[in-house]
Amino acid sequence: MTKANITQDAVLAALSKVQEPELHKDLVTLNMVRDLDIQGGQVSFTIMLTTPACPLRGQIEREARQAVEAIPGVEAVQIKLDSSVPSDGRSRGLLELPIRNAIAVASGKGGVGKSTVAVNLAVVLANSGARVGLLDADIYGPNVPTMMGVARLPEQPGGKLRPAKAHGVELMSIGFLVKPDQPLIWRGPMLHSAIRQFLSDVEWGELDYLVVDLPPGTGDAALSLAQSLPLSGSLIVTLPQRVSLEDARRSVEMFRQLDVPVFGVVENMSYLELADGQRMDIFGAGGGEQLARDAGIDFLGAIPIDPAVRAGGDAGLPVVISQPESAVAKALVGISQQVAAKISVAAMTQGNIVPINLVG
Repeated sequence: MTKANITQDAVLAALSKVQEPELHKDLVTLNMVRDLDIQGGQVSFTIMLTTPACPLRGQIEREARQAVEAIPGVEAVQIKLDSSVPSDGRSRGLLELPIRNAIAVASGKGGVGKSTVAVNLAVVLANSGARVGLLDADIYGPNVPTMMGVARLPEQPGGKLRPAKAHGVELMSIGFLVKPDQPLIWRGPMLHSAIRQFLSDVEWGELDYLVVDLPPGTGDAALSLAQSLPLSGSLIVTLPQRVSLEDARRSVEMFRQLDVPVFGVVENMSYLELADGQRMDIFGAGGGEQLARDAGIDFLGAIPIDPAVRAGGDAGLPVVISQPESAVAKALVGISQQVAAKISVAAMTQGNIVPINLVG
């Protein structure tokens, strides 16, 4: 029996039936198939994902494999998953920043774990293979150096400031530049100048994502950031309790007025799981979901209370590193993957699709 002649057209036709679940278009239309090679009954190709933190990468690979294996004559299919993070298309040329996407993590009030979410978001994205920076714009309470386990900046050769690096993340904070006990009693213009300098005077490398930890509230820092750096979107962190929700809703409306997309709401310290498996709702229940419904935005997930978060933050080991199998770490990973997916969807639907070669 003569072996079937497997053609590139046949493979691409099969892959054109496989949908990217977030973008709702097929892999071929989205130009996600690269380096297609056919050797007899052996077929190999690369699927170029729009983020290394893609939450549905397993599903995409499985469906692509099944589609190609169904072609008569195919004996084996080898798939490599790679990624190329698209830019959100927002010009950052005024500051000449090599940043593809910028994410603000905000809250209406302090003490809700905003910095914890920002730090772990950055680390999850970096661990997935993305190039990530973390800007601690919480000028009045710069906790990121402690939470990332970095006490000082590296040696500076002159010129622009070189950021520190920890857990695969480039980071900058006012905490590196002042004494630990020194208060910053700054008015708006000084705050604006500091944030702008952290963007223009720091030698950020080529970044797929810059995560910005904003100070709580709806004051000068958020306005200065939005004026200085076009943001891909924002993430709102809240507790379940009513007081926190009221302030978080103000943050949502602030970003809307600044024309910054709101990716969704994260409910932190959502519940405490007791030894017998029951949950104690220390700060109430369901508030984050209610806020998301009322504001017409997505609810990205609930993060439980876990002492490991505090311990990791104090030790400079974010919980996604120190306790990766814990419920809180898994919740943070899931939220981070959703944020990455939302950024990719927004970028791709704006027409920022880069043509790629189908044949290596």
